[in-house]
Amino acid sequence: MHQDPRPRLILGSGSPYRRELLERLRIPFEVATPDIDETPLAGEAPEATALRLSQRKAEAIATRHPGTLVIGSDQVLTLDGAQMGKPGTHDKAVAQLRRMRGRTAAFHSALCLLDGRSGTVQLADVQTRVTMRDLSDAEIEAYLQLERPYDVAGSAKSEGLGIMLLERVESDDPTALIGLPLIALTGMLRRAGYPLLAA
Repeated sequence: MHQDPRPRLILGSGSPYRRELLERLRIPFEVATPDIDETPLAGEAPEATALRLSQRKAEAIATRHPGTLVIGSDQVLTLDGAQMGKPGTHDKAVAQLRRMRGRTAAFHSALCLLDGRSGTVQLADVQTRVTMRDLSDAEIEAYLQLERPYDVAGSAKSEGLGIMLLERVESDDPTALIGLPLIALTGMLRRAGYPLLAA
């Protein structure tokens, strides 16, 4: 029986969007959901929140699964320097989209790869600037009724109908906005000695 030489790889996230992104790489991985407090610290910068939480998620899973490679990721949306989370409800999604229309917001998509074999931690903050169209209230309502994006920061799924709400996206990594920056991740896996294109 052929033994896979690659270390166990665990995605520390309950997000179906991150799981779908990681599946694009066609490598074996497991999923485990971290149970951590995701509350921002008082006075904490948005990028610091995202980086801290991505590492905490990876550490929480690594404690339960020693000797594995663990991916932690977190995303923080900011507008005018203030953090905006997942809306959770229709009314909050309406408020978010009204606030963002015609304006540019920044997404901080933080990534952590923790190597449980060596204790090495790699961290990255991949930023994406998103400019929203100047949407009418009727357009906002119609979109929310169609897609119900209440579980994503910014109340719009760029991988779905939400792309129609966007005027412009500026990023070094097109997957970062969805929640798992694959360009940064594949670089981290290569540095960790993980064979991505194994024969």
